[in-house]
Amino acid sequence: MIVVAGEALIDLVPGSRGDALAPLLPARGGGPYNTAVALGRLGADVAFCSRISTDAFGDSLVDRLREANVSTALLQRGPEPTSLAVASLDADGSASYAFHVAQCADRLFAAPPQLPPDTAALSFGTCSLVLEPGASAYEEVMRREAARGTFVTLDPNIRAGLIADPDAYRARFLGWLRHVSLLKLSEEDADWLGPDVPGWLAAGPAAVVLTRGGEGLTAFTARGEFSVPGVRVDVVDTIGAGDTVNAALLHRLSAHGLLSADAVAGLDGDGWRDLLGFAARAAALTCSRAGAEPPHASELPDR
Repeated sequence: MIVVAGEALIDLVPGSRGDALAPLLPARGGGPYNTAVALGRLGADVAFCSRISTDAFGDSLVDRLREANVSTALLQRGPEPTSLAVASLDADGSASYAFHVAQCADRLFAAPPQLPPDTAALSFGTCSLVLEPGASAYEEVMRREAARGTFVTLDPNIRAGLIADPDAYRARFLGWLRHVSLLKLSEEDADWLGPDVPGWLAAGPAAVVLTRGGEGLTAFTARGEFSVPGVRVDVVDTIGAGDTVNAALLHRLSAHGLLSADAVAGLDGDGWRDLLGFAARAAALTCSRAGAEPPHASELPDR
């Protein structure tokens, strides 16, 4: 089983690009939530570990998990409101966000005493590792499960507006890396963190995967660098594209029996091109439609 831990929220997405007063349409989202849904659509055995409101938005979030065959056994529920992320779309479809998260349900996540015994991988990222007190609870789960040998992935997915003390966050990020098997981040994330791929690799991960928008993906490992080009599509927006990459990487590694740091470290060029190419195709499909709508397995023929 793959467990995805982190926030679920509602994106308020403008109906047209570049218009601050365009009507906002609610869409279910949150980086970890999107990753879990994408894994479910790809056919993975996946569970979502989070705390979701009992309000109408929260019920809708849970409904979508079930529709995607994502286990909700690890969900906590609470009466506090659902977090909101107000999206702005540039002319090219790139999204930026303003967050409304005060006293919302997902911030009150408590670390579960244990995960299912068949948990093979655990994925973290985005707001859930920033907003306290939940951030410390998620970090506790990361450290505990990494110590048990669980394969851990991290997508920091930086939302700078939520980070009150950037230097403290960067130090905390470096502390996480000893527990991380696979680090995935965007070029924008890397620039904000202070790009140091060799240093990040030395700190713990078996590989660092960098997404470069339409230019493709690059993996950095002790064996070298491996890249694939992006897949050209008519971009509607980029919402959920990085989350789809997370899911595609985890799903492909799981399908090939490679959910271990040693297995990832041992991948050769052909192995990385297969893995990254699958993720690029999945992300392109997400970009070709509005909102975080990751592909189903039937849309990604195995090639």
